[in-house]
Amino acid sequence: MSLTESFRRRTAPQLHVGNKFRSLPKSARWSIGAIIIAACYFTPYWPDVPVLGWIVDTPGTSFENVLTDQIMMFILVALGLNVVVGFAGLLDLGYVGFYAVGAYTTAVMTSGQFSWPWIAAMPLSILMAMIAGVVLGTPTLRLRGDYLAIVTLGFGEIIRVFMNNLDHPVNITNGPKGLSQIDPISIFGVNLGQKLMIGDFEIASVSLYYYLFLSLVLVTILISHRLEVSRIGRAWMAIREDEVAAKAMGLNTRNLKLLAFGMGATFGGVSGAMFAGFQGFISPESFSLMESVMIVAMVVLGGLGYLPGVILGAILLSALPEVLRYVAGPLQEMTGGRLDAAILRQLLVALAMIVIMLMRPRGLWPSPEHGKSLTAK
Repeated sequence: MSLTESFRRRTAPQLHVGNKFRSLPKSARWSIGAIIIAACYFTPYWPDVPVLGWIVDTPGTSFENVLTDQIMMFILVALGLNVVVGFAGLLDLGYVGFYAVGAYTTAVMTSGQFSWPWIAAMPLSILMAMIAGVVLGTPTLRLRGDYLAIVTLGFGEIIRVFMNNLDHPVNITNGPKGLSQIDPISIFGVNLGQKLMIGDFEIASVSLYYYLFLSLVLVTILISHRLEVSRIGRAWMAIREDEVAAKAMGLNTRNLKLLAFGMGATFGGVSGAMFAGFQGFISPESFSLMESVMIVAMVVLGGLGYLPGVILGAILLSALPEVLRYVAGPLQEMTGGRLDAAILRQLLVALAMIVIMLMRPRGLWPSPEHGKSLTAK
């Protein structure tokens, strides 16, 4: 069985939380959604609550930094990859390349000789990432399965190596040293790199970034949902299930695939622009193969093509390494310091992923509709 065939394989029906949620009255669903959004916007203040503060405490790092730099960022990237992998069924192992294109475009335009404002550089980052998506999609239109995965994997590595060596004869990316002094994000005159005072109330810089990232996540969820229920989304899903049958039914699979690559790359460009503005420094090491594999794992582990599942997978895999700091530290002490804590954390994350996929082969929160026709008697 090929990689893509096993990637698409259906299993026995499981308990679907989505079906129960959809059976609720519309007013109840709106109320639950409003409560969840309100809880998300008050998340930076959870450590101040006695019980929640003990639960969300992250040793050695800031809880708000974990929220912004890891969880929110990975949710954005995972939602973008879900368009390509989850909706269209195109196994893309080089999605981090689009992420890198968006980040480096913003970094180059906001630092050095250009000194553009971040808000002006972001549209260019989105455009460059979309062009990169179309460039990748064009030669891969005839490829399927494992061959498509290998080509996209090579694309991600080419982008990383290209950025790593683009420091001569003209220095654009500063090579392996990376780009620093990137201007912080500024929107409507509000510099998110500085704290904001509203009367006597102070909002920290990292909280401002979190609110911006959360707003972008909500907008991305809305766009992804509208794409999913649109004619284009249904056409993507037809290609995902059976490309030959979709083509026989009159769908232009060529253009639809290019659109999927371009749309998914657009989300990657937005995420990269946000990453560069938040970090203030980027280097090729930030866009390694492991990052791309981790993003794919988030989509597959959560629930392929199902937005709540993708979000859940992104939250778990981005927060799990920080939570496992509690476990890796004592284990390192038990071995007398002979094992590196970072390696132990990676091992524990890998074991957790294996256990989850064995117990829930279709993901933690799979799509309720997926496989319904096969189980109907």
